[in-house]
Amino acid sequence: MSNLQAIIGAIEPIHSEMVNQANDHLNQLTKPQGSLGKLEDIARQVAGITGEVKPLFDKKAVIVMAGDHGVCEEGISAFPAEVTPQMVLNFLHGGAAVNVLARHAGADVVCVDMGVNADLEHPNLVSCKVRKGSRNMAREAALTLEETVQAIEAGVQIVDDLAEKGYRLFATGEMGIGNTTASAAILCALAGVDAEISVGRGTGIDDAKMLHKQSVVNKALDVNGLRPAKDNAADTSSGDYALEVLSKVGGLEIAGLVGVILGAAKNRCPVVVDGYISSAAALVASRLAPLSASYMLASHLSQEQGHAKMLETVGLTAMLQMDMRLGEGTGAVLVFNLIEAAGKIMREMATFESAGVSRE
Repeated sequence: MSNLQAIIGAIEPIHSEMVNQANDHLNQLTKPQGSLGKLEDIARQVAGITGEVKPLFDKKAVIVMAGDHGVCEEGISAFPAEVTPQMVLNFLHGGAAVNVLARHAGADVVCVDMGVNADLEHPNLVSCKVRKGSRNMAREAALTLEETVQAIEAGVQIVDDLAEKGYRLFATGEMGIGNTTASAAILCALAGVDAEISVGRGTGIDDAKMLHKQSVVNKALDVNGLRPAKDNAADTSSGDYALEVLSKVGGLEIAGLVGVILGAAKNRCPVVVDGYISSAAALVASRLAPLSASYMLASHLSQEQGHAKMLETVGLTAMLQMDMRLGEGTGAVLVFNLIEAAGKIMREMATFESAGVSRE
């Protein structure tokens, strides 16, 4: 725990003075003030994160964490658990949607085995396997506290290693059959919402299976003692409680993504949060280290019905609404293009003075 506390303690507030400098520069550009909307918001936030008014992101990566979930034993997914290792190999061979979109954005895909229930070998696979899949959260705690912290610290280390190689922009991605169930349980426990709100269709389940999935989430919360009293908000908003929730009803890839987010904040790098599962990691990270939220950019609003509540709880606003629900980091990688567009505005757009354009 001491290492995790040191990581959290190393996260600093973003540079407010650089936010102001970026805003001043935006107001000098040949446009009505505020007319580029969210692109200007991105430019200000990224300046505050990096400490640079005109940052350049030559190297960027989407970190795809993979892990299996014991709760799949309850029949909560439209796909079998065997799909997780099969998709990991697809990522490694460059054939998944996130690979295509990452190539389009000029980003690298870093695929990490955090807890796949299979023996995987590939020269490009980053192996941080804590165990072969989480336990069935509907019957017992999914992970021990030690396993959870190990996965978080592994995620931080991956970002540390990439930052040393010059990577300065990160996105979260994941793969793990059953992980929307885990994310729904996390939302219930940390935001106090009912399973009817947090549980969505995931991989495309029908109405009957969705009701079953809700009942499994409720059972997991009950089994693990995670039904907070309505008047206990102070306790349930603490970092310790978030860590407990992550260990009891989370997953290894979600814990790894918590580490990615904390690692990005620690290294003063923007981190683009993908969909529902990544946002569950963002929620936990924001409870563990409230300052980390300032380093996050929410990419898109997923079709998962609990995603809007998840983002609201973290305090994030999605940039895109594309009716996506694939995961993998696909929505987050799309936003790399917007971040780079904002950067080009800052670097390349003329000022009123340089262009000889009158303000009046």
